[in-house]
Amino acid sequence: MTCFLIKVSGFVQGVFFRHSAKTEAEKLRLVGYAKNLEDESVEMVVCGEKEKIGVFIKWCQRGSALAQVERVETREIDFQNFDTDFLIV
Repeated sequence: MTCFLIKVSGFVQGVFFRHSAKTEAEKLRLVGYAKNLEDESVEMVVCGEKEKIGVFIKWCQRGSALAQVERVETREIDFQNFDTDFLIV
């Protein structure tokens, strides 16, 4: 199991991006969180199988139906132990 920190920039707040990310993460059986940042981007930590995280990152590049994603930054991070949920914080 591995974890990635993902930052998505663009028009991603107020367009159900975090809720849609939670739905996508749960479909892929990933755990972690999504939160809004003060710079109007969304930060996420996702943990799970590397292949499924790759699918999730591809989803992030288009995002929710109303989102306008401009940039997706990713980096692998040390494993973080989350329960069995993907949280919106």
